[in-house]
Amino acid sequence: MTTFSAEAWARNAGLYDDIRLMPFNAELAAGTLREDRFKHYITQDAHYLTGFGRALAIAAAKAPEPDRIVQLAAAAEEAIVVERALHGSFFKTYGIGPETFEATPLSPACHHYVSFLMGTAYAAPYEVVLGALLPCFWIYAEVGRDILGRAASPNPYSAWIDTYAGEEFHEAVRGMIGATDEAVADASPSLAARAHQAFDRAVQLEWMFWDSAYRLEKWPV
Repeated sequence: MTTFSAEAWARNAGLYDDIRLMPFNAELAAGTLREDRFKHYITQDAHYLTGFGRALAIAAAKAPEPDRIVQLAAAAEEAIVVERALHGSFFKTYGIGPETFEATPLSPACHHYVSFLMGTAYAAPYEVVLGALLPCFWIYAEVGRDILGRAASPNPYSAWIDTYAGEEFHEAVRGMIGATDEAVADASPSLAARAHQAFDRAVQLEWMFWDSAYRLEKWPV
């Protein structure tokens, strides 16, 4: 029987290729991405990770088994503490202080993504929540490995590339895939369909997030 993750990835394979090849990631791999675009990205991503961590914590509270509670709670800690350390190093490099960060509002794409995750985490069943959370893990891992394979050397963004291409992150991604497949395996057809819809929407929002950074997106009004 086909797993949820295999079906979900196949449904979104074309959009993943679009993400892999979009200008932001192509120029990041080449080391030619403009600094202002990367600064926009890491600032918004730091905002995003707070919401992502909260959504993971809610998923942990909904998990039916102790092992999954521990796994998802640890993932929430990873999102807030460990990955923010990566952003902190770039913040220092680019002179982004706490006041500047706090004064920078969430971009429309970031706001949409965080609102989607938080709304899903609070209102949807556990299976659907995991479907919404999985693309961020999985796509970052795949993009990280893809960029590593074609990255220019030296590259000013090597710390970012190494984090998401690294085995430690990929191990966490495999764990999240396993948890999601386990959760959806016994779901009703209608509940599995909702999990797929959440996965699909999150993949679309991944594309929008990188695109917004490249365009230096701000609120139009």
